[in-house]
Amino acid sequence: MRSAFEASLAAGGAQLLGRRRDAAALLIAVALTCSIAPAKADYLLHPGDILEISVARLPELKHRVPVQLDGTISFPLLGTMAVAGMSTADLQAKVQATLAAKVFRQRTPDGRENSVTIDPDEVTATIVEYRPIYVNGDVARPGQQVFRPLMTVRQVIALSGGYDVMRLRMNNPVLETADLRGEYEALWTEYARAQAHVWRLKQELGQESGLDRASLLDVPVARSTALDIVNGEAEQLQARLADQQAEKKFLQRAIVQADDQIRVLSEQQKTEEQANQADTEELERAKELFNRGNLTNLRVSDARRAMLLSSTRKLQTTAQLMQTKRQRDDFLRQIERLDGQRKSDTLRELQDAIVTLSKIRFKLQSTGEKLQYAALAKSQLARGLGNEPSITILRNGSNGIDHLVANEESELQPGDVVEVALREDNSGADLSSLR
Repeated sequence: MRSAFEASLAAGGAQLLGRRRDAAALLIAVALTCSIAPAKADYLLHPGDILEISVARLPELKHRVPVQLDGTISFPLLGTMAVAGMSTADLQAKVQATLAAKVFRQRTPDGRENSVTIDPDEVTATIVEYRPIYVNGDVARPGQQVFRPLMTVRQVIALSGGYDVMRLRMNNPVLETADLRGEYEALWTEYARAQAHVWRLKQELGQESGLDRASLLDVPVARSTALDIVNGEAEQLQARLADQQAEKKFLQRAIVQADDQIRVLSEQQKTEEQANQADTEELERAKELFNRGNLTNLRVSDARRAMLLSSTRKLQTTAQLMQTKRQRDDFLRQIERLDGQRKSDTLRELQDAIVTLSKIRFKLQSTGEKLQYAALAKSQLARGLGNEPSITILRNGSNGIDHLVANEESELQPGDVVEVALREDNSGADLSSLR
């Protein structure tokens, strides 16, 4: 019995010892786990920080000094001191130790000098301005932000204007979408007008445009608007063709009238030549009779006047005939130039219209793309971002740049670079209808 009891007691002791060992192992594991998340370390000075060193009884020694790129500061009575990598407590202790028992000669208002011995308790060294924080990514105003103690990611994003959905720089996606929609529809109206204009010019030139009235009406604008545009261009085409025909007919009638007038003047010229020939012969007979003494001087004068009058009428008729022929030639040249000039002007107008149509097409494409992004931003804002933003903090560590995964509540340190990326919700609306 005793041996059984001892065996039982030994087994219980072994079991108790095993439990104690398990508990000890658990405590060690907990201790190790806690050591993985170290306590928040004191901030270490870095180039770019600005320090303020002051002595209580010596206001003239109060200065703000920046930490230079080489990690040093310069201060009266201290000279040049390396401070990069120090904590604020170490900085305070080092400055106090360096200035302790220093003698400073202070000039009084009356011109005398006093020797003041600096006591360590009178010396303070603090950080008054930290290195800035830099924010990049999907925020409205990326760039530099002033660091404040205990600043969080949420605060620095708020200072940067908040999240910027799809990198779309707009004050209000709802209003922006409405403006873009109006511009998009107005551009389609301009496109319909320009397309109808090109069609009309090609019709006027007799070219194959590849479009008919049904194709011209197949645009995403109001049916009545498209119909008014096409009818207006068709009416203008008819008016221009009618005007061209009327001008041609006018010139042709003018040529016919000139031909009739030339024919009449030619007959009149022949008559005037015959009359002038008869008057010239009559004057010669009168001169011959006057030389014989059978005719008075008065009759000779009358014959000369008659001859001069017929010559004048002949010259006038000849000049009028030449002027009429010249007018007829001008009418012919006008008819020849009419088609050529109209064709040249219409071709130039067609070239400008094609360029205008191409510009409107590019504007439509650009505005359509903007409208898609604006509509997407509007839908994203309507249902929220859908996913949490991806935030990464880039921080200088002992082994280089550390990439730390963070959230909006993460605390920042001076010199941190915050990368913000919005993750698109895959349940976005289909915007293919806007193309």
